[in-house]
Amino acid sequence: MESLNRKDPYMMLSIVNMKLRDECGSLEDLCQTYDMDMEELLGRMDAIGYTYKASINQFIS
Repeated sequence: MESLNRKDPYMMLSIVNMKLRDECGSLEDLCQTYDMDMEELLGRMDAIGYTYKASINQFIS
């Protein structure tokens, strides 16, 4: 998902939430599966007002 880092943050949010819903059981699993830096992902989502909620495995505002 290297090219994902260059996407609009809202497009990235949509893709990441889809992957969390359909493929990955946790944020850690997503980051490991797609070789993503978790802190960078959390920072990008925070910048647009979204935080990760583990109980529903999604980023929410």
